[in-house]
Amino acid sequence: MLAKDLISDEIPSLRTSDTAVEALNWMEVFRISHLPIVNNEEFLGLISDADIFDLNNPNEAIGNHKLSLLRPSVRHNQHIYEVMEVAARLKLTIIPVLDEQNKFLGVVQMRELLHYFSQLSAIEKPGGIIVLEIAQSDYSMTEISQIIESNNAKILSMYINTQQESTKLEVTIKVNVTDITSIIQTFNRYEYIIKASFMEYDEQDDLYNERYDLFMRYLNT
Repeated sequence: MLAKDLISDEIPSLRTSDTAVEALNWMEVFRISHLPIVNNEEFLGLISDADIFDLNNPNEAIGNHKLSLLRPSVRHNQHIYEVMEVAARLKLTIIPVLDEQNKFLGVVQMRELLHYFSQLSAIEKPGGIIVLEIAQSDYSMTEISQIIESNNAKILSMYINTQQESTKLEVTIKVNVTDITSIIQTFNRYEYIIKASFMEYDEQDDLYNERYDLFMRYLNT
């Protein structure tokens, strides 16, 4: 999945002749905190709701104000993980997308990134979740997969969180069965440390929301 595949067709671009009030109204409509300012396909920068609140006369054209605009962007052919990194690091609600000639193509919304991440993590699919703590030197994806598949289950998603100044990995695994008792027992026999396990569907969203926050903080470091 590339940045160009998630460009929104509904978020408008601002011109320097638009007023700050108009910009704020669009932000409220689309529930975002940033909008791109574009003149003749040239991306000039992002204006935020905080920028607007600081203006003395928000009814004047944006071009009449001296603004220190952020100019974050990604190329249309960058991987969606790189888009997530920019969004997380700069705490953006939209991310401008440019082509090789710096022509403005549109924006990717943070909510679309969240939706993509939910599909990637199989959040919407039923199944159990296991969180392992493993020393980096002991990590083996092959062995983890074999343990799960030996219990007639499949991995739907798996990702790893690293802690600074630690040799431990936190491995979060979602499998395609809701009863993970036998899988847990097998991990115990192999002397894995199980930090947490979840079998109920209503607990999955909470866990993955937490893991998403950790993922965003990891990208932001």
